[in-house]
Amino acid sequence: MLDDVWNLRSRRCFRVIEAALFRGSNRLGLRLTHYSVQGNHLHLIVEARDTQALSRGTQGLSVRIARSLNRLMGRRGKVFADRFHSHVLRTPREARNAIHYVLGNARIHARRQGRSTSAHPDPYAAGPIDGGASSALRSVVPPRTWLLRVGWRVRSDGGPAGPA
Repeated sequence: MLDDVWNLRSRRCFRVIEAALFRGSNRLGLRLTHYSVQGNHLHLIVEARDTQALSRGTQGLSVRIARSLNRLMGRRGKVFADRFHSHVLRTPREARNAIHYVLGNARIHARRQGRSTSAHPDPYAAGPIDGGASSALRSVVPPRTWLLRVGWRVRSDGGPAGPA
C-alpha cells in the first residue's frame, strides 16, 4: 500500500476490505481461498482458471479494495504501491507452507518486530484449515483443487501431514 493509506488491520479498514474480498471472492475465474490482511499489504491464496483469470480477478479485487478504502478515507487516487506478485503452488509441501505462512503471517510480523504473539487465530486472516468450512465468516470460498482441499495435508512419503 502507499504510505498515506491507513493501517489495514484497523477494524474500520478491515471491515471494508473483508466486504470487498467477499464480493470478489469468486469472480472472473478466480476463487479466493485464503487471505491475511497485514498493516500495509495482503497475502492471498487463490485458485485461477488460467493466467488471464488470475490477472483479471486480482485486478478486480484490487479495484474493489482501493475504491472501498478511498471512500472510507475520503481520498482519491492510487492505493496500491505495487502490482501483485504471484507464485504458482505446485506441490503439497509448497501449498502447506503457503497456507501456514498466510494464516500465520501476523505472528511472523509480530516476532520480527519483537512483539508478543497470541495463540488465537488471527482475526484478520481466513481460510479453511480443516479441508472444509472456512475460518472466515463468508469472505473466502472452499477450494476446488485437490492441492488446496487435500494435497497440502499429504507428506512426501504419502502419510498425513499432521494437524494444521
